[in-house]
Amino acid sequence: MAEGEPKKQGLFARLKAGLTRSTQSLTQGIARALTRKQLDQAALDDLEELLIGADMGAKVAADVVAEIKRTKFNADVVEEEVRGALAEEIVKILRRVSKPLHIDPALKPHVVLVAGVNGSGKTTTIGKLAQKYRADGLRVMLAAADTFRAAAIEQLKIWGERTGAVVVAKEIGADAAGLAFEAYEKARAEEIDVLLIDTAGRLQNKAGLMAELEKIVRVLKKLDANAPHSAILVLDATTGQNAVAQAEVFRDTARITGLVMTKLDGTARGGILVSIAEKFDLPVHYVGVGESADDLQPFDAESFARALVGLAA
Repeated sequence: MAEGEPKKQGLFARLKAGLTRSTQSLTQGIARALTRKQLDQAALDDLEELLIGADMGAKVAADVVAEIKRTKFNADVVEEEVRGALAEEIVKILRRVSKPLHIDPALKPHVVLVAGVNGSGKTTTIGKLAQKYRADGLRVMLAAADTFRAAAIEQLKIWGERTGAVVVAKEIGADAAGLAFEAYEKARAEEIDVLLIDTAGRLQNKAGLMAELEKIVRVLKKLDANAPHSAILVLDATTGQNAVAQAEVFRDTARITGLVMTKLDGTARGGILVSIAEKFDLPVHYVGVGESADDLQPFDAESFARALVGLAA
């Protein structure tokens, strides 16, 4: 146990560093709200506006402030106390969605479909996951089913070389569903542990592209009625409330089973993850707080909430 402690602290330190922009926005706002050192109605109103501005959403902001009001209204409080109360309320929301992505060793392969709009960090996330699974000793295959962009195919090939994962790819414009089907057959024949399928960066309002995503799912089910075994949506935290709209559409189209939130280090509104957790109750598997593979971290509700409001681990 003692040997594991430094690693845990390192992970929290990276998470806290990645959330610096969001933390500064929240802590500075809390300090302004508490200029009178008393949690009166004016301070509570300021706090609610602050949480909405951090993209936590109106319902989350109202619920969190109502609970803090119930326990601390008109009390003399210090900033640290309010941050602690805020973290407690955020943890209550996040705890139910803090679930790891479990790879079933009996499936050979466990098929993971990865969706998300262009620029969300989807292909990079696939590469980082491949690196993690390879480090765990698993055999990994990557399927380049984003056949619209040469750059996406090349990027996946680079990740394959870097991680030692097998890559299945075709020419630009090839049928994405057909490629996914072939990759699944090949992964089965070679007893691959994890098949990660990249898909085109579909805009949620592009009906044709969404139909293609549905086709990929249908084709995979011809080989296994339960495939894909996991369907992950990669969301870019910097897009704010657009991420909420994306989660809703992709959830219905691809039967999303879990989320990865990227670029939390690039926004002052990290509260968007809290808003999405409250609205959709979808498991959050990983969060991205930097460029390196180590910065794609397993999501932990307590660590995230404390880092978000600037508290120690």
